[in-house]
Amino acid sequence: MAENDTRPDSLDPADWPRFRAEAHAMLDAAIDRMEQATEGPVWQAPPPELRAAMQTPLPRAGLGAEAVQTQLRDLLPYGVGNTHPRFFGWVHGSGTPSNLMADIAAAALNANLGGRDHGAIHVERQVIRWCRALFGFPASASGLIVSGTSIATIIALKAARDRTIGAEARTKGPQARPLTGYTSAQTHACVARAFDMLGLGSDALRRIPTNGAFEIDIDALRASIAADRAAGSIPFALIGTAGSVNTGAMDDLDQLAGIAATESLWFHVDGAFGALGILTETLRPRLAGLERADSLAFDFHKWMHVNYDAGFVLIRDEADHRAAFADRPDYLQGAERGLAGGNPWPVDYGPELSRGFRALKVWAQIAEHGTDRIGRLIERNCAQARQLAALVDAHPRMERLAPVALNICNFRFAPEGVPDLDDLNREIVTRLQLHGLAAPSTTTLNGQTAIRVNITNHRTRDSDLPFLVEAVERTGNDLLSAR
Repeated sequence: MAENDTRPDSLDPADWPRFRAEAHAMLDAAIDRMEQATEGPVWQAPPPELRAAMQTPLPRAGLGAEAVQTQLRDLLPYGVGNTHPRFFGWVHGSGTPSNLMADIAAAALNANLGGRDHGAIHVERQVIRWCRALFGFPASASGLIVSGTSIATIIALKAARDRTIGAEARTKGPQARPLTGYTSAQTHACVARAFDMLGLGSDALRRIPTNGAFEIDIDALRASIAADRAAGSIPFALIGTAGSVNTGAMDDLDQLAGIAATESLWFHVDGAFGALGILTETLRPRLAGLERADSLAFDFHKWMHVNYDAGFVLIRDEADHRAAFADRPDYLQGAERGLAGGNPWPVDYGPELSRGFRALKVWAQIAEHGTDRIGRLIERNCAQARQLAALVDAHPRMERLAPVALNICNFRFAPEGVPDLDDLNREIVTRLQLHGLAAPSTTTLNGQTAIRVNITNHRTRDSDLPFLVEAVERTGNDLLSAR
């Protein structure tokens, strides 16, 4: 081993063998946690001592590696819970142990993917090529790995805004031109937030009512577009939903693509988790029309189970995409050769120059497991949601509140003659979480509080479904007995 000649003022370890041993111990602790992901409580509140440890003053002198490693290990039991098979809240992927290896490699490289010519850039480009092929976009389409669908939506709708207004959008802003966009009332809140952040105002987003299946009402959509044109507004974007966060509802994307073409609107698809249904034989036909979209936003950290965070934006017209963001100052000019090569750079397609190596864990997940295997797990989650719905429908004291369109089952504990069902069901969910039994979430459908069970988890077992139903009933009965 080479003699250690680390400078005294370097942040590298003074004792590399000791660091190696500490790192191996930390890795073992992390792997132990993953190996035991199906055991213990789904979630547990961080204890007072952990909270106190994270409220100490800013250290002038470092604590040292050993003390920090101890605190890191102390943190491991207190995650969100999404690695556990009975985590059913929101839409969180459950991650994979092998992604840890990709994260370690990415950390060792410490690469900035804003641009330049280095190995990490080519990994991201491979992922972009795979996504173009997967969703049927042309080979000329552009893409970017981002933190999640929220930022992906902002990027896509900025390209839409700028194409509509022209180059002056980047220098003068939208000004007083009354642009309007259209989406389902069930679409994720990130779309309205994008309108806000792009200077359009969230009121410019028309939230179209839905039908009984919680899909966008086509007649109401057409009427809204016509009314806005008559009032002098400029319709510019139509946002379809491939898997709504409340119920998993999927809009008729092909019909929306046709309307967008007729009305000369940018057609964007919010496919945060549902877009990856394209990996399955049964869901692929329901995504017909997605290949006609001008842009798509989705997350790898949901149904592909890439470790947080990793999202993606795919844009059909590379020129529109680049025109919305490319503006490099002199100190960031590219070159034909050398480290400044590799044009175009990712910074030409998004707002961030400083970008981590998210692409490596995405690439590793797809390369290791393949899309067929991931697709089978998506199919299983959808089948499990239907199994849960059947259990609820067969239960005399439970009521389902929405169709199972994908992988989400909404229901409530509803004994006959019991008042305040909304409060009761909210408390049931809280008790399930606090006791570590399961972690569903709640939502409101047609004015009623629902226990919302989203199954985006490759570890969920069929036996977890009757366990959940029994836990809901037992908890509900206990609460009623205490009234």
